[in-house]
Amino acid sequence: MSPSSSLARGARLARPLRIWRVVLQLLAGLWWDSRRWTYRGGWSTERLAARRRRQARWLTAELLGLGSAFIKLGQILSARPDVFPAEVVEELAHLQDRVPAFPFPVVEAILAEELGERRLEIIDLETSPLGSASLAQVHRASLRSGRQVVFKVQRPGLEPLFRLDLEVMQQVAAAVQRHPRWGRGRDWVGIAKECRRVLLRELDFRLEAEHAARFRQQFFDDPGIRIPAVIWELSSRRVLCLDYVPGIKINDRPALMAAGIDPAAVAEKGAASYLQQLVRFGFFHADPHPGNLAVAADGALIYYDFGMMGQLSERLRSRIGRMVRQAASRDAAALVQELQQAGVIARGIDVGPVRRLVRLMLNEALTPPFDSRVLEKLSGDIYDLVYDQPFRLPPELIFVMRALSTFEGVGRSLDPAFNLLAIARPYLLPLMTASGNGPNDLLNEITRQAADVGSRALGIPRRLDESLARIEQGDLQVQIRAGETDRLLRRLALAQQSAGQSFLLGGLAVAAALLAASSRPALVAVPLLAATPVALNWLALQTRLKRDGRIDQLPGQSARG
Repeated sequence: MSPSSSLARGARLARPLRIWRVVLQLLAGLWWDSRRWTYRGGWSTERLAARRRRQARWLTAELLGLGSAFIKLGQILSARPDVFPAEVVEELAHLQDRVPAFPFPVVEAILAEELGERRLEIIDLETSPLGSASLAQVHRASLRSGRQVVFKVQRPGLEPLFRLDLEVMQQVAAAVQRHPRWGRGRDWVGIAKECRRVLLRELDFRLEAEHAARFRQQFFDDPGIRIPAVIWELSSRRVLCLDYVPGIKINDRPALMAAGIDPAAVAEKGAASYLQQLVRFGFFHADPHPGNLAVAADGALIYYDFGMMGQLSERLRSRIGRMVRQAASRDAAALVQELQQAGVIARGIDVGPVRRLVRLMLNEALTPPFDSRVLEKLSGDIYDLVYDQPFRLPPELIFVMRALSTFEGVGRSLDPAFNLLAIARPYLLPLMTASGNGPNDLLNEITRQAADVGSRALGIPRRLDESLARIEQGDLQVQIRAGETDRLLRRLALAQQSAGQSFLLGGLAVAAALLAASSRPALVAVPLLAATPVALNWLALQTRLKRDGRIDQLPGQSARG
């Protein structure tokens, strides 16, 4: 047996055990943090947030330790605030895969294997990498033609490890999906399949080359935006060759000012380019952190790294346009209805608290003076809203929100007065007028609404006749429901059950103590066994009480109407 095959067999045994250990620790931590009785000094939102931040830091460290596939998994899950609490999502969003470089002879061997005779075109390959990450590392080089380029070289042996990790992820997802509480309302198997698709695509650098070429084409006529060109003949599945485009790191404000570049102008240029990507092209850079952005000597903005890109379909852009119109008119009811039609909010729930929260968010975002941190605050509100609630935001929208929020932070580091909302207005006007679908869109919408009103009006006489007939026959019953009252009565009933079971548990505990001190201590097992189902039911009641209490904690809950 060769050492490599022995190592592979050992990895296939040890790797799943390590992954399952992290998963079980995470689930146990989430369960423990959700129990109010585990908090010394009493439960509070501040103590809960502090625990979650500690848990987020632990999870980030574990993902870094598990390696490439799980670093990328963490970056993907940072776009899923319906899966983890806001504190965990925010920590994962800052997950940067900085890992030690692999040896230079390995780089040369991969280039020779992937490029063959084309390797002779490279005459000067620097031994020290410009950067090293979990998937690849980047080396600067010169070609025989004098062209200055960079090579992104994939780490050796990555694909077999990826496939093993993804196989274990599928098993974990299937197990969690079967859990009666954790699996309810979430498609863990679907999330695992999506992660598998995204991660395997990132291993093929030919796709990143296509992304880079498409992104460059979007800004080909804009001298203020610079995207490295792809050298196709020196690129392959595991090697990507791009033009070397040097620049100053975008958040290095002192260096920009020393070069005579206005940081405020750079921030505005970056925001404008990003809004163009979203509104005009629908194809956008999904990871605009400072490591992927730089500024050229002439002030042009440079984009790097095209492995994580997002795309908005025409249908989704049209729907966003309607949402923008409703938000601009501050019509919270219509906006919530549009969100329900989009599948973001589950049907059949009490939308009153949601509508009140949306109204508060709109007033805060759209009332002058505009807060420069509006996107950061809205992101936090949305994260708090969707976690453990019947909300399902499309991943594309989450990537948009996260990318804009990240860019807002970059803009503020360049210019304290930076306000993305003010810059966005001219780019949102096309969406507000016609949803980006041409001048007939508004007329079509009016026609659709008129037809809807007409069909409802035609049905009124029949419905009135049926109602009168039922009244004459004595079959009509009138039921009045108040959502707030129903919730209060349900919570009172649950509290009564919880109190009764608490007394019962106390009695069984006293009985167990007395039997333990008696001449027949073995009988203590009887009250302990009887207490087990009571204790489990009591814990379930606490969970239901906590879930119902979340609605009352939403902002504006005390408001009426």
